[in-house]
Amino acid sequence: MSSPAAIAAKAALTSIDLSGYDPVQSKLMDERCILVDEDDNALGAMDKKTCHLMENINKGLLHRAFSAFVFRPSDGKLLLQKRAPEKITFPNMWTNTCCSHPLDDFEAEKVEKDQLGVRVAASRKLEHELGIPQSQTPVDEFQYLTRIHYLAPSDGMWGEHEVDYILFITADVTVVPNENEICDHKYVDKAELQAMFEESGNSFTPWFKLIARDFLFGWWDELLARKGADGKVVAKSLSGIVDGSKVVKMV
Repeated sequence: MSSPAAIAAKAALTSIDLSGYDPVQSKLMDERCILVDEDDNALGAMDKKTCHLMENINKGLLHRAFSAFVFRPSDGKLLLQKRAPEKITFPNMWTNTCCSHPLDDFEAEKVEKDQLGVRVAASRKLEHELGIPQSQTPVDEFQYLTRIHYLAPSDGMWGEHEVDYILFITADVTVVPNENEICDHKYVDKAELQAMFEESGNSFTPWFKLIARDFLFGWWDELLARKGADGKVVAKSLSGIVDGSKVVKMV
């Protein structure tokens, strides 16, 4: 029997006029996400706009994504970003360093072996959103941990339904924010992030809250515990800490 995601990938899907939204963000909605089934098998491609409309998500439409976490080697602090008000989905929310999609538009981002496609996409989008030179985030320095399958509405019209690859990297990076993408950024330690979660005035993306609730703090502890002889944290030290071969369903 075909899965809901496979059926949705072949269905007649809803579209929408984006003329009322920020023109730069609207143009980015033309990029083509990689459609997948619930086990992360590629099914084809569809533009971001179609993938992120709740009417299509409710039919089962599912796509591939990544969540990248950049930690500073010297003290193990995590770099956060706050999504710009121009963003069509989840504006003005704090989240992990970068969350986006490998695209069907780029052959290198469709490579599944050793998660190469999502690693390439992560380096590209860290540069696009935060101005971090790709030379500071080498593709082979990302540590893949696991994949989560989650669904989250944004404002009723928009939402997310993704198989999301979680990537850690430790790097000293130069941040030059793209103000159309992010409106704030900061480094935090564990206690500072926990305090941010407790402050009622802060909003967070749903995927970041899920990852923090179930995984982040435990992995962060391990990262800090596995410092090298030079006292620095190294994301690659987490290799093998979790079985990333299966999609973890959180829906």
